[in-house]
Amino acid sequence: MSESTVREKSQEQVKVCVQKQRAYFNEGHTKPLATRVRHLEKLLRLLREHKPQIIEALRQDLNKSETEVYLTEIGLLIEEIRFTMKHLERWAKPKKVKTVKTHIGSKGYRIPEPYGVTLVVSPWNYPIQLALAPLIGALAAGNTVILKPSELTPACSHLLATLINDHFEEGLLYVIEGGVDTSQYLLKERFDYIFFTGSVGVGKIVMEAASKYLTPVTLELGGKSPCIVHKDADLKLAAKRIAQGKLTNAGQTCIAPDYLLLHEDIKSDFIAEYKRIVTSFYGEQPLKNEAYAKVVNERHFQRVKSYLDDGRIIFGGQVDERLEKIEPTLIEPSSEEVPIMREEIFGPVLPVLTYRNIDEVIERVNGGEKPLALYLFTKSSEVEEQIVNNISYGGGCINDTLMHIATPYLPFGGVGESGMGAYHGESSFSTFSHYKSVLKQTTLFDFSFRYPNAKNGLAILKRLFG
Repeated sequence: MSESTVREKSQEQVKVCVQKQRAYFNEGHTKPLATRVRHLEKLLRLLREHKPQIIEALRQDLNKSETEVYLTEIGLLIEEIRFTMKHLERWAKPKKVKTVKTHIGSKGYRIPEPYGVTLVVSPWNYPIQLALAPLIGALAAGNTVILKPSELTPACSHLLATLINDHFEEGLLYVIEGGVDTSQYLLKERFDYIFFTGSVGVGKIVMEAASKYLTPVTLELGGKSPCIVHKDADLKLAAKRIAQGKLTNAGQTCIAPDYLLLHEDIKSDFIAEYKRIVTSFYGEQPLKNEAYAKVVNERHFQRVKSYLDDGRIIFGGQVDERLEKIEPTLIEPSSEEVPIMREEIFGPVLPVLTYRNIDEVIERVNGGEKPLALYLFTKSSEVEEQIVNNISYGGGCINDTLMHIATPYLPFGGVGESGMGAYHGESSFSTFSHYKSVLKQTTLFDFSFRYPNAKNGLAILKRLFG
């Protein structure tokens, strides 16, 4: 199956699917906590039992190695499901809150309840992980889910449809395959929540469609994520962790370092170390290394390849048209206005810039859109505080890359043009839950001052709030 052979769903088929889920939810099937846990257990079992098929589908679509599949797809999902099942009972309990002095005798609660019928639209770069990770939170919170995977990774899309649609009731969880037309039909329907991961441009389309029904959304987008290496950094460790963060999935990661900001004193030493590390990872000829991933398709390959003309190649720069692979590359951009400095790269090409002091870095990053991720390598707590306290970004790491996404204790999400909302761990449950406020008032006594005919009511109110 290829992108061009994806069969679109008709508008009527999409409508019927949404109607089935609406009926299923309204009948109360998703509410019991034990039922939600069973759904998560089934999902966990499917992941474990079908690892070979998942590995093969990811090899077909992206040439991912088995090691990378475990690290970035299967392993993250298994840990997320385990964590959710362990804590779900506590998350789902009504939360008692304090009341003010005018509410003596009453009790306040925040009660999490599912939104209802939800839509999850997932991208192609991590086609298993980014499809199922939000789905975990949606099921845990008691929603039904329609999942629309990307048509750009057809093997993974078809595998998800086969596994899920064969093992879950359509009213609870259903995968709809298709391309642009199918996505447009879905966005015409009324959902209770929409979770989208993808580009800024499509994110705006999703938000516009959601506004028709005032449907709440989570948008996980992207942007140009800076990676700052200060003069006091451990360069060997920094080069290793930056290379791993940039070259995983051939750079097709929304939180990959998008450009380097190197202190000018360590530029040459860092570049030498980066070259050494890349060679140790993938050998002298990375394009021939089976563990090195490909660019997803011809269109994206040509897009990333075009960035090689945007400056002076420091390292790498070779391509293989047949395999759709591009070498790990360092490039000095010819100006700030070339495409590689204006667009999210989503490939293994890394621009190199320099700075003299941290104020320059802060001014430069704050001069653009708020990034999804930021990485800083330094031994200085003062530099760390300067960066963290003066730059707004979705999330990131000090002295590492990517790893903040791998802990369920940290919410993951963007800010500004890099997205809105967050998920992972309890944040996934919260994202797919509406917290209903309930005040249970006493009937043992009543305060007369609250009523318009109260004697001395105004005087009492003035004493209370004066």
